[in-house]
Amino acid sequence: MPPAPDAHTDVLVVGAGAAGLYAALRAARDGARVTVISATPLAETASYWAQGGVAAALAVDDSAAAHLADTERAGRGLVRRSAADVLCREAPDAVSDLESLGVVFDADRHGRLVLGLEGGHTHRRVVHAGGSATGRRLVRQLSAKLVAHPAVTVMEPTRASAVWTSEGRCVGAVTEDGQAVAARATILACGGSAALWSRTTNPPGSVGVGAQLAYAAGADLADLEFVQFHPTAVAGIPGREGFLVTEAIRGEGALLLDGRGERFVKELAPRDEVALAVWRTMKEEGTDHVLLDMREVDPGGFPNVVGALRESGLDPATTPIPVSPACHYTMGGVACDLHGATSVPGLYVVGETACTGLHGANRLASNSLAECIVFGGRAARAALDAPALPGSLDPAPAGSAVIPPSRETREALWRHAGLERDAEGLHALRDDPHPLARAIGAAALSREESRGAHRRLDHPELDPTLDAVHTVVGPLEGSAPPPAHHERWDG
Repeated sequence: MPPAPDAHTDVLVVGAGAAGLYAALRAARDGARVTVISATPLAETASYWAQGGVAAALAVDDSAAAHLADTERAGRGLVRRSAADVLCREAPDAVSDLESLGVVFDADRHGRLVLGLEGGHTHRRVVHAGGSATGRRLVRQLSAKLVAHPAVTVMEPTRASAVWTSEGRCVGAVTEDGQAVAARATILACGGSAALWSRTTNPPGSVGVGAQLAYAAGADLADLEFVQFHPTAVAGIPGREGFLVTEAIRGEGALLLDGRGERFVKELAPRDEVALAVWRTMKEEGTDHVLLDMREVDPGGFPNVVGALRESGLDPATTPIPVSPACHYTMGGVACDLHGATSVPGLYVVGETACTGLHGANRLASNSLAECIVFGGRAARAALDAPALPGSLDPAPAGSAVIPPSRETREALWRHAGLERDAEGLHALRDDPHPLARAIGAAALSREESRGAHRRLDHPELDPTLDAVHTVVGPLEGSAPPPAHHERWDG
């Protein structure tokens, strides 16, 4: 008989960002015993640094239909409509539930929520907490609620090393220190992969941990070629390299200027357009940055951004800030349905680890925090329906499925899978030692067009036959380049 697991739980959540915290709380509130594995102390995850807000159609002149139309427009013909429809219809209730949990969103003196405008939105529909401190406020409050819940056990700081499967079903996970946690359902909420690139806005741990865990367990990955580069990350300032200056600041009037001090892009165009315009302006001028002029923006509305810049010796009230694109968000991830279920029974994914097709080829600003709550709740409810574990389980895996990227891999991804790519560079990635780098190269090589955040110099036009067609990368076989194929999901 294999050794007994070290712990049993109903729902195991790996990751404690916004998606993981909310999924864990939802499952516990619905009566489940929940265990959370967090690689960092609670409230220190990547979500903590999220400067954007939560997008929801809350204004009287707004609607779920308008939010859906903006999401599809930003996603460049690749948004999975059923996923976007779920998000846009359920986001207002998600905001209300967050308020019931004690998250205090910014309001005017009459108590009405202040709604911000961000790129790609036709209405003011982004709620913030503490201006650009939304992620910080949200994860702090959810963390406090989580640790106070009697049905929740938190393992921190603890890292998951592998998903545990038995007879083709996920039955839990194993930690780096060898603990095996058995669970009826396992939810991976480990964030994205943006720190696989050498220039990034993300903390060092955002290296596709969830994607690596799920991939090694046999799950499919999808849409890995679509990687969002944030256009306004601080450039050339020691200690602040890659620090993100939120898009909401452009929503309040900040301008992007070239070396002549002239505007060259509509600041609130969808993010892929703005980032590409910044990149090409830099190439044309032979510089490593453009300038973000915040001098007409009230610094009191963005205290953490302004404070960080002033600590670096830059006063945005008097001096334009040098910025350039940095890898920020991965639209792709572990392929799943609208309840987070993957191709491995019992294994669910949420947040940036997941790919429902919601974001298409280009994420609409602030849809990601809304996604964490809406789909985190849906995955938690689905997990409650998972069947009981069998009496006997296969042995828990030894060794780790998570491989940290080398400096060479991170530089190769920036060079070959950056804002502009071509076949030669993508072929080189398919031979990279890192499994996710190989999968990204395979996915990007198979999509011979330019769409949203995926720009092929050798295929500069959009191919309409690829509308609503998603790239799926199957499980690895040794060190060979992984297979990639196209699937048509709903439009």
